[in-house]
Amino acid sequence: AFLLSSLALHCVLKSCSTRSHCSMRSCLLVTALVSSLAGTALCFSGSTLPNQRTTSLSSSSVSVSSVVKDDDVQLELTEKGLLKRDRYVATNRFAVRAGKEAKFEARWANRQSRLATLDGFRYFHLMRRVTLNDDGSGINTYQPGEAKEEKMGNYVSFTIWERKSDFSAWRTGDAFKEAHGGTSIGAFMSTMINSALVLKGPPRPAFYDGLLMQSVPPTSIPETENGWRTNLVADGVTNLPAECFVACNQFFVPTENGPAFEKRWADRESKLAECEGFVAFGMMRRDGTAKGHGTSPMGMDEPTYMSTTIWSDRAAFESWKNGNAFRQSHGTNKDDDAAKEKKPAAPAPLWSKPPSPIFYEGTLVITKEEGP
Repeated sequence: AFLLSSLALHCVLKSCSTRSHCSMRSCLLVTALVSSLAGTALCFSGSTLPNQRTTSLSSSSVSVSSVVKDDDVQLELTEKGLLKRDRYVATNRFAVRAGKEAKFEARWANRQSRLATLDGFRYFHLMRRVTLNDDGSGINTYQPGEAKEEKMGNYVSFTIWERKSDFSAWRTGDAFKEAHGGTSIGAFMSTMINSALVLKGPPRPAFYDGLLMQSVPPTSIPETENGWRTNLVADGVTNLPAECFVACNQFFVPTENGPAFEKRWADRESKLAECEGFVAFGMMRRDGTAKGHGTSPMGMDEPTYMSTTIWSDRAAFESWKNGNAFRQSHGTNKDDDAAKEKKPAAPAPLWSKPPSPIFYEGTLVITKEEGP
């Protein structure tokens, strides 16, 4: 930590010396943030400093013991009355400074990564938070977020893995370091300093068990080269085009109500896969056992579950929301008055406060042929 802080101070002061408007106080604030970002990156990866010798797993292999541990955890879940995970979802939440959004997206688009070539990888996109305009235009407005909402971030990286052990192998291997500028101390520090100038604070990783997963094979697969997107114009001035629309609903479910909440969702009828423009669905259960900076303990103000539905675009989402499939799954089919009269009273809610919807545009989509 001392080494990282010293290097950060040296690099930032050198940068500040070329800017007459940059005060010493600003330099020190950026240095503190760089140190925090560095700590987050190292804790999130569970790795050593760049070029330091390590005996960790390679980025493309998963040990037998890791898979066995996955199976043991799955057994523990079922013994508690919880559903087994179908996938493992890793997210990282970013509070991007106003006016820096295009630069942030360009850094993601132009980074070096071989994500799509790794064992167990299924799907990735970068999400920017939006507000839905109700003026009939179908246009989404970027939501920069308020201070109290920064925990959820105005940008979120979203990656689906086949197993938790696949994710663990990636974050402790060389592929993670390459994607985060860890090929050398200089590259690593450059990445950290650039992050400090774009972000309001360190990223906040959050991990989830993906439950009740549904998906359809994609109609088209974005072109990749060596595991990352190609042919994208990312100049740091213009935002990347939206490639999907993501609708989430945040649920605040106490631990003791988890089994009943999951059963209620497992028992409901779903016709999502029949809807035009549907890509994938998953009920995401927060993994409270995950280790790393910003992941534990989880406060009561963060959702324990989050339904996440990926659509090709907002029009597809609106079509589902206004159609019979939505009414049937939510028990509000107004075309069947007789069934409605016979329907028993709605069960008591299992959450501590009402669900809270949140919406995103997704870009930089990378997917396997079989879908998420």
